Amino acid sequence: MVDLSSALESFRRSRIPEDTPQHRYAEEALARNKRQGMDLAVKARIAALSITGLLLIYLNSSWDVLWYLFLLFCLAMLGVWQRRVGRVGQSRAELALLFADLLLLTVALLVPNPLQRELAPTALIYQYDVFQYFYVILAAGVLSYSWRTIIAIGNWTLMLWMLGAACVWWFGWSDPRISDAASQMQSYAPDIGLVADPNLVHWDLRIQEVVVFFLVSAILAVVVRRYQALVLDSAEMARERTNLSRYFSPTMVEELSHKDEPLGQIRSHDAAILFVDIVGFTAYADGRPPQEVIETLRAFHARMESEVFAHGGTLDKYLGDGLMATFGTPLPLADDAARSVACVQAMVNRMEAWNAVRRAEGLIEIDARFGLHFGPVVLGDIGANRLEFAVLGDSVNVASRLEAMTRALDVRAIVSDAAMIAAGRPEGLLKAPDQQVRGVAAPLAVWVVD
Repeated sequence: MVDLSSALESFRRSRIPEDTPQHRYAEEALARNKRQGMDLAVKARIAALSITGLLLIYLNSSWDVLWYLFLLFCLAMLGVWQRRVGRVGQSRAELALLFADLLLLTVALLVPNPLQRELAPTALIYQYDVFQYFYVILAAGVLSYSWRTIIAIGNWTLMLWMLGAACVWWFGWSDPRISDAASQMQSYAPDIGLVADPNLVHWDLRIQEVVVFFLVSAILAVVVRRYQALVLDSAEMARERTNLSRYFSPTMVEELSHKDEPLGQIRSHDAAILFVDIVGFTAYADGRPPQEVIETLRAFHARMESEVFAHGGTLDKYLGDGLMATFGTPLPLADDAARSVACVQAMVNRMEAWNAVRRAEGLIEIDARFGLHFGPVVLGDIGANRLEFAVLGDSVNVASRLEAMTRALDVRAIVSDAAMIAAGRPEGLLKAPDQQVRGVAAPLAVWVVD
C-alpha cells in the first residue's frame, strides 16, 4: 500500500478546509460498504436458510416440518427488514430486529414443535447439536461490516441460549422412565449413562457452546473493526488523491503517490510559470447577476484547468478571474518548457472556440491573456500555523509581469525567450521586440501570440 500521508502532509494541511468533518468522506465510503455488505448478508441468509429448509425436508418428510419451514421464512423476512433499517453507526431499530432475529431462532430450536404428535423430552433437542445454527446468523452479521452488530450477536446469543436452557430445565417436559434407564447404565458405564439421558440439559455443554461462540464473535468483531479502519484509511487516501487531481495532472498524481519524500521539502530547480487573466472582468461583472458571473468564471476555469492537466501541468492557485499554473513542480521533467508553450497555444485556441460559441449566442466575448516564463524557482512550505506549498522566485514575478504586458502590446500571450529556448523554439509564436521588464536588469527577449 502506498503511503501518501507522509508524502502529501503539507499539501493536505493547506488544501483541506478546516471545517471539513474528520473522516466524512471515509464514513461515506464505509456506509456504501455496509449497504453492499448488508445486501450480500441478506442474499447469504436467504441462501443458507433455503439450504437448511431443503435439508430439514430431506431429514423429516412429515407434515410437522412445516413449523420449521415457517420459522425459517420468518428469519428470512427479518433479514430483509434489517437491510431496510441498517445504517452505519448505532441504530436502535436495527439492534431491535437483530434481537428479534436471535430470539426467534432460540424459540425455533428449543420450543417443541406444536405440529409434532409424538411427545418427547424437551431437552432431547440438545442431542442434535442445534446450537450450530447460530453461526449462520453470526456469519451474516460479519457481512454487514459492523463490529457492534457482531458484539450484540455474541452477547444476546449467550443470554438467550442460557435463558432458554433454564426454561427447558425448569418448564420442559421430561420422561422419568428414560432417566431411570440411564441411571441403570451408570453402574457399569456412568459417563455413557449421563450423556444418554435426554432429560438432562447438560449445563456444562451449554456453557461451553456459548463461551466458544462469544469468543468467536469477539475475535470477528476485532477483525471487522480493523477492516473498518482499513476502509477509513483507504477512503482517506482516495480522497487525498482526488484532491491532488484537482491541482496536479493525473500522471503527476500517480508519480506523487509512489513517492515517500515530503512534498514541502525546500528545493530549487527550473520550472515554467504560467499566469492567466481575464481583461476587464470587473467591468463585465458590474451589473450582472451573481449567478451569471460565477457560471462564466467556472466555465473559464474549467477550460483553462483542463488544458493545464492535459499538458501535465500543476494548477498552483486560482487568482479570482485568473489562475497560476506551473510546469515542473513539484517534480521537474525534461519537457516542462515544451509542454508549457504547447499549453499556452492550446489555451488560446480553446478561448477562440469558446468565444465563437459565445458570439453565436449573443454573449460578450471573454478576453483572456497569458504570460509564460521559464527559470529557477524555489519550492517549499510557507506559513506558520497553516502551511501552504508555494512556488517562489523571480521567475514567478517575471511571468506575472509578462501577462500584464499583454495589454500594452495588445497581444493574447507573451512567452519569454528563455521558455522558447528550453522548449526547442516551437512554431506558432512570433518574435517581438525585446521588452524592459520591471525587476529584470536587461531587456527581455519575448515571443507573442497576437
